[in-house]
Amino acid sequence: MTQYIEWLAGEANEVQKRLVAALNQAERNEFDYHWGILARPAQLPPPGDWRTWLIMAGRGFGKTRAGAEWVASVAESQSQARIALVSSSLTEARAVMVEGESGLLACSPPERRPVFEPSLRRVRYPNGAQVQLYSAADPESLRGPQHSHAWCDEIGKWPLSHDRATRAFDNLLMGLRLGKDPRIATTTTPRAVPLVQRLLDQEKDGDTVITRGSTYDNAMNLPKRFLTAIESEFAGSQLARQEIAGEMLRDIEGALWTRAMLERARDDRVSNDLRRVVIAVDPPVSSNGDECGIIVAALADDGLARVLADCSMARAQPAQWAKTVADAAQHWKADKVIAEANQGGAMVESVLRAADSRLPVKLVHASRGKVARAEPVAALYSSGRVHHCGHFPQLEDQMCGLLIGGDYSGPGRSPDRADALVWALTELMLGPTAQPSVRHI
Repeated sequence: MTQYIEWLAGEANEVQKRLVAALNQAERNEFDYHWGILARPAQLPPPGDWRTWLIMAGRGFGKTRAGAEWVASVAESQSQARIALVSSSLTEARAVMVEGESGLLACSPPERRPVFEPSLRRVRYPNGAQVQLYSAADPESLRGPQHSHAWCDEIGKWPLSHDRATRAFDNLLMGLRLGKDPRIATTTTPRAVPLVQRLLDQEKDGDTVITRGSTYDNAMNLPKRFLTAIESEFAGSQLARQEIAGEMLRDIEGALWTRAMLERARDDRVSNDLRRVVIAVDPPVSSNGDECGIIVAALADDGLARVLADCSMARAQPAQWAKTVADAAQHWKADKVIAEANQGGAMVESVLRAADSRLPVKLVHASRGKVARAEPVAALYSSGRVHHCGHFPQLEDQMCGLLIGGDYSGPGRSPDRADALVWALTELMLGPTAQPSVRHI
């Protein structure tokens, strides 16, 4: 059967259409589930004696479908297969890998669809093959169980604290000892975390085979609105190469911040227990050149800082960026607006007051260069005292371009967003007034 599928997949569209027209309805229904015909070559398992297949590609490439179809093919062809499905949490394993639009259940024909047993975290195929769900947040759950195959989804976002991602993967490897040819498929958007870097390093040894690709490889199956949205979100940033093109971003030697450091700081949850909220502004010298850096940050009850928003603007008139600051201060209920006053301090304050006379403005004067001011803030990240509540592509690109010694090698002429971040975190964590205040009773 495989030979016929491969032959049909290589035929012209007209030949395929004539053959499909000759099928009855039952045959056509089955035709929709022949992955060998529907898949792009990059979504099919590579040949060779590999142990790990790493699909590292941009968003919307079809990584989940490729992983689910590989698991289904193993399960349907090997009744003794015992397959582990590992995600960053059990909730995501169920919602994406099993019940998702490209998950195991959706990939199987109705008459051969496996049975999902949520209480047991298990999927059973009609021939006896079994799939078990695990969470990378609980590495010890993978210590002991044995498997013949595994699919690890979005390993780039597995939890990093206490080395849980690496420990989960290592425990999985230790239990991968059933059958004659144990293998792992891993799917992820490239992120500079230790586990992804480790698999990339194994490519030269032949143990790991890597499939790379971009979002646009699957453009014909994606809504135009989605493509427009990701272009808008990441346009002009180095992170676009990661999230869209599927490239692994490399760190600049001597940078104060690394991509791995920022990934460790990632926490999409916004704490409800915020003691202080400040907005820092790095005003542009003119409306035709640099950006106006506008960063919202907070200090929470746990003593850690949270970066909440990047509201920076490019080529904005003073009245425009001042209104953005005022709107952000109202939205986040800011305690203070920190504004750098080296370039026309009185003008900066008057522009902000014109936007909102109630703004609690504090002017700060830079006596040191941007990089010198950034060094103690980078140390806060190294000690795990700052979290990013979301992704801030342009800001993070600038942070990773600030170099020890005073140089800047990031995008744009000046790291205005990063400078505003430094002012905000200095106020919250390092300044003489970095003590918590009561926001409400």
